[in-house]
Amino acid sequence: MTDTSTPRADDSLDAEETEAIGATVATGDDDADETEETGTTGTEKKAAGESELFRQSEIAADYVEGLLDILDYDGDIDELVSGGRPVVEVVGARLQNLVGQRGATLEALQELARLAVFRQTGSPSRLLLDVGGYRANRRKELAAVARNAVEKVKEHGEPVRLEPMSAFERKCVHDVVNAMSGVESESEGVEPNRRIIVRPAD
Repeated sequence: MTDTSTPRADDSLDAEETEAIGATVATGDDDADETEETGTTGTEKKAAGESELFRQSEIAADYVEGLLDILDYDGDIDELVSGGRPVVEVVGARLQNLVGQRGATLEALQELARLAVFRQTGSPSRLLLDVGGYRANRRKELAAVARNAVEKVKEHGEPVRLEPMSAFERKCVHDVVNAMSGVESESEGVEPNRRIIVRPAD
């Protein structure tokens, strides 16, 4: 029988474990191109796909609720499907510790939630976990960073290298740059020092 229980309070969340979990569950870097699975066509396919994605968000929400109980944190949990992926949002006071410095703890918790989904469904998940609106706020900040980099590239005609970012952060930047003309972006390096270069388009 597959173990889908909430981890014990003494289970560690160190970087090595998180990295191993990410390697098991991840379907590829979040800033890479994603392709849809083929199968049933039309409305049936969309309904079936959204139903499965919502089930993944429910599994992850149950898992996160268990973690909050262990940590004695209060939070409202919403599960939904957005942008073709399952999403779990946690809102409440005193949740900053679940985000951590530059979202490091949040990324680790997201990988654990993805693992919980994987254990129960047998399929990798692109689940997105947000706590206290961190990702929404960070997305706005990164949009400004991306626009600033684009302005520099257009002004000087030279590539601009941004600071190392997580996969989520890189995708936010790629999305903004790709929507603008005359520039392009790509990622270079390896985690945790993987970064984006913005350059003039060929």
